[in-house]
Amino acid sequence: MLEYRTALKVLREILITAAIALAIFVPLKASVQGYEVQYSCMLPNIQDGDWIIVDKLVYKVSEPERGDTMVFQPPESLNSEYPFVKRVIGLPGETVEVKGGLVFIDGVALDEPYVREAPRYATAEKVIPDGEYYVLGDNRNSANDSHNGWTVPEENVIGKARVTYWPPSRWNVIGHFSQ
Repeated sequence: MLEYRTALKVLREILITAAIALAIFVPLKASVQGYEVQYSCMLPNIQDGDWIIVDKLVYKVSEPERGDTMVFQPPESLNSEYPFVKRVIGLPGETVEVKGGLVFIDGVALDEPYVREAPRYATAEKVIPDGEYYVLGDNRNSANDSHNGWTVPEENVIGKARVTYWPPSRWNVIGHFSQ
């Protein structure tokens, strides 16, 4: 009889521990997620192979802001199996233009201290459609981003990049620049 009670106590402890673990894991998985960065489009701030923590809840209660580092599913036409990480540059309804090494929003040049080097390309003025975002990589001249003619629909947005956590030598809070 004593062995039966001991087995029940052990089983109860295992079930309680599993329930606590699930109570922590499920909400955590719904709110944050880790992603491995592919490619070097966000240099010098985020490198190829870095692992980042993405806040998946923030854009459920607020809209993306200019300067946010956003993770999203790329448009289908790009045929990428990996989520993209880019900086939000233009918001719905704004006009974006790149010329003379500067990015302009509604005719005003942005101050972009996070950019690796000024863009060596130019784009015509483009009005960003409602519900979509214009994104650019910080490594402007080596990024597949909105300067190539596409924008990010809000339904493709996964979340806001918060922290680089791997490798440990690259641990860093990801900068977001409001303008």
